[in-house]
Amino acid sequence: MGISRDSLHKRRATGGRKNHWRKKKKYELGRVSASTKLSSNVSVRTIRVRGGNKKFRALRLDHGNYSWGTEAVTRKVRVLDVVYNASNNELVRTQTLVKNAVVQIDAAPFKEWYKQHYQVELGLKNQVDTNPEEIKGSNSVKRKIKSRIQGRKLDSHIVEQFATGRLFACISSRPGQCGRCDGYILEGKELDFYLKKMQKKKSKASA
Repeated sequence: MGISRDSLHKRRATGGRKNHWRKKKKYELGRVSASTKLSSNVSVRTIRVRGGNKKFRALRLDHGNYSWGTEAVTRKVRVLDVVYNASNNELVRTQTLVKNAVVQIDAAPFKEWYKQHYQVELGLKNQVDTNPEEIKGSNSVKRKIKSRIQGRKLDSHIVEQFATGRLFACISSRPGQCGRCDGYILEGKELDFYLKKMQKKKSKASA
């Protein structure tokens, strides 16, 4: 028996069983889930699907393009760990990459960009703002960086993460469908929400 995405085999809302009045159709076909694993041995397979189209089934991935929303910057980074999944803890244990999973990514590319953009090095124990007089470069560069520094805001949680060299991010693509593991860095209320969830999970495990 193949995997089918029909509703003929399901019961009615009242609880009654339906008669099987026809066989399965090709357009109701379903496939085995990709269960994309976090691994440096990257593997992406091409699948021919209905209409001659293609899907890209990622079996193993370890990198993706992640965006930092408040700074409007995107970088290709390594995915280091799967830390939370709302649907199933087993997907965390098996390091499975799925949409909306919370992962830890390498902070180095964003750290490098931040230093270049604001002339501020993140991840230091005693964080000090750049003195406008210490900015190197032409007068136009100095003016640009001064104006950037004035509007600079950074969440305390993000600063702490830069110190560890790992950032919490959320996967927004579907690795089993498009063969990519792209997403965005968690910030603000969304980050607070997931930090609480992860802390609750830790306390349950230790109890």
